[in-house]
Amino acid sequence: MWGIGEKDQFTPPDPAKMEKQTISAVTISAQAFDTETLTKPPFGKANPNKYGVLPVWVHIKNGSQKSVKLDTALFQYIDLNRRKIEATPAAEVKYANSPKRPNMRPNPLPIPRGKPKNPLEAFEIEGRALAAKMLPPGESAQGFVYFQTDHRGSATLYITGLRDAASGEDLFYFEIPLPAH
Repeated sequence: MWGIGEKDQFTPPDPAKMEKQTISAVTISAQAFDTETLTKPPFGKANPNKYGVLPVWVHIKNGSQKSVKLDTALFQYIDLNRRKIEATPAAEVKYANSPKRPNMRPNPLPIPRGKPKNPLEAFEIEGRALAAKMLPPGESAQGFVYFQTDHRGSATLYITGLRDAASGEDLFYFEIPLPAH
């Protein structure tokens, strides 16, 4: 299904068991992947939470008779203090792991040392991101949206910018609670 590899054992969560909201026959379900147990299947050793990146699984089901534009959607994470954090594009998540100070000690061996690999450059980060641009009637799309924050529970996923593809009319905003696990 994902085309990622033989070792891939990730099964997306069931939208019926996630927090959700329905407006104009469009249902959005979401779940914060805030524990090691949740992040291990989709990301393996590349746990984004260790680097200050919270992955949130989003499932969008279009039950309406009209196509919905998703490329204009804006995702915000609103924490306990009502602080709004914009989603980080999947292609930029690898830059969230700030560079470490360079080792200025000389190497006693004339062997070149390789650069340490950035765990946030794993193919799973971009490969599992929510990437759909348009959602036809009766179809669904799912994937991760990333935020540079720690999840403490009682937060909200705030989504705006979903539009009717034909008229360009905005759908109402969605507010989905993200409890801690």
